[in-house]
Amino acid sequence: MPDKSGPPPPNESVTFSSGPHTTPPDLRLCHYNDVYHVDPASAEPIGGASRFQTLVDHYRSSESFKSQPELLTFFSGDAFNPCLESSVTKGTHMVPILNNIGTDVAALGNHDLDFGVTQFKRLAAKCKFPWLIANVLDPALGEDVPIGNVKKTLILTSSNGIKVGVIGLGEREWLGTINSLPPDIIYKSASETAKELVPKLRAGGAEIIIAVTHMREPNDNKLAEKTDGIIDIILGGHDHYYNHSLINGTHVLRSGTDFKQLSYIEARRSTEKPGRWDFDITRRDITSEIPAHKETAELVAKLTSSLKTKLNKPIGYSAAPLDARFRTVRLRESNIANWVCDIMRHYYGGDCALMASGTVRGDQIYPPGPILLKDIMNCFPFEDPVVVIMASGQQIWDALENGVSQYPALEGRFPQVSNIKFEFDATKPAGSRIVSASIGGGPIDMERQYKLVTRGYMGRGKDGYESLLIEAEGGTTKEIVSEENGILISMMLRQYFMSLRVLGQWKYWGKHIGGYWDDVSKKVGGTHQSSAIQSPVEPKTPSLATKPSEWNDWSAKKIRERKAQAQPADDSDSDEDDAAKENELIDREMDIVRRVAKKWTRRAGVRCSAVDELQDEEIEVDWTRAIAPRVEGRIVCVAGEHKS
Repeated sequence: MPDKSGPPPPNESVTFSSGPHTTPPDLRLCHYNDVYHVDPASAEPIGGASRFQTLVDHYRSSESFKSQPELLTFFSGDAFNPCLESSVTKGTHMVPILNNIGTDVAALGNHDLDFGVTQFKRLAAKCKFPWLIANVLDPALGEDVPIGNVKKTLILTSSNGIKVGVIGLGEREWLGTINSLPPDIIYKSASETAKELVPKLRAGGAEIIIAVTHMREPNDNKLAEKTDGIIDIILGGHDHYYNHSLINGTHVLRSGTDFKQLSYIEARRSTEKPGRWDFDITRRDITSEIPAHKETAELVAKLTSSLKTKLNKPIGYSAAPLDARFRTVRLRESNIANWVCDIMRHYYGGDCALMASGTVRGDQIYPPGPILLKDIMNCFPFEDPVVVIMASGQQIWDALENGVSQYPALEGRFPQVSNIKFEFDATKPAGSRIVSASIGGGPIDMERQYKLVTRGYMGRGKDGYESLLIEAEGGTTKEIVSEENGILISMMLRQYFMSLRVLGQWKYWGKHIGGYWDDVSKKVGGTHQSSAIQSPVEPKTPSLATKPSEWNDWSAKKIRERKAQAQPADDSDSDEDDAAKENELIDREMDIVRRVAKKWTRRAGVRCSAVDELQDEEIEVDWTRAIAPRVEGRIVCVAGEHKS
């Protein structure tokens, strides 16, 4: 239980004041939006779900608010993705966090649909509060029914009997970023929808109108401008910063991001303007000075520790070695980078894709056989999403020049590409090394605008990629899909592996997202052929052993065989998977084997192959198709090539 006698937590600042008051508020509200990471960050305000819970509990239960109306808590969307945890749990880990906060109502956000509408409905059913969106309709569910079968509006009754009318609204822009939307979705103007539904809320007895929205600030402002004060306050999300404005008598508020900020709001009936409300808004930053809430900290620890078993489950199967070594991806074309860039490009239907090789962090060859979920997470750990920009041929050429400018240093800026081929001369000065380059089989047109798929990191001009800098950062390339609307590479790869499996095996894999990924996998498979792994012998089911009984159990074939016994990721939410736990043991001991073998071969002067190839009598993997990424001459060093 929170300490009811202690002082209020620190870091309080007044966002808006309606003047001095001698009476308690008629309503007390809490607002937050766009939360992803349950763990605290390293820099202030550090956020984190446990400290956030402490602050919410202070406003809900502190003695200083005794005899005042109970707190009503509003959330403005985006909780189920993207983060490391959601890439494994598909958003389930956030449900108890949102429930424990005491959320009373939530707006539907774009990232809440990242795993498909069916999965969202499953998550929403576990929430102890309703989700709202009034202006995005799915005709397949019936006439005038919102997507996900959520509510359009509702009326909350405060502890002192005041009826609060709430409407949920979204913007058109983020609909185009979601690959799993049902067909024939209907979008209605947010302002026109509000004009239609707010009078109905008033007729139902609502004394105050609150809009919970998931829209960019300009769209929230437009909503306030066009509705002429019929909404008392707009509690917005989608932007990841804190801001407040007052437009046509309507307050417009967004409350930060990622459990790092919240807004505490006191509302009073206006004494000067009958029927209107005065608001006092306080911003709170979640800093390390705020103590962690013990039970929430324990819940977070449990949620994150349970990831270990899930991460050791196979998610896919490779028929080819995947070369993620730094000395490969930072010097030349790599099969794993080709494959990832192709998935990025086809996912968004881009003209081309360009990825800094520092994105690939595995620094090892992943041998043929099962690919564990943790392999994907470790190899692609960054949490900046894939973005889509419009860049000129000249800007892409300059980006390639930057990518090879430090060659042969093992720099992360070295480019990996899709639908781009280029030659460079490493003996020439940096900035003039590209000899030739083509996109889609034809020479780069320096004036043409190309749809380029890349990382948000590069869209911010990092690693010398200033030519790709987006307008919002002071550059000239135009964003089509921003970081806010993009998804992580690790999530993209996970969904790709999902598409290779028999779709009927998936409980929560809707037909719309299935059809989308089936199309993507066919296009990627045109370059990197995938096929079912067939076996001329009857499949074997090896018995699991916590300790291998003989050295032969550590052969490449035996390791593949043992790893493949773990239940594939997402087939079960259970953490009790002995095979997955054995995979952790295998990897830990294999790491020791690799280090010892590397030292021995170096001292003995013995060369050995990097990986063991698949054998004809390999066990059959009947739960997926194998990938087989390849190198095909996309990047050629015509002079000064570094041999490694």
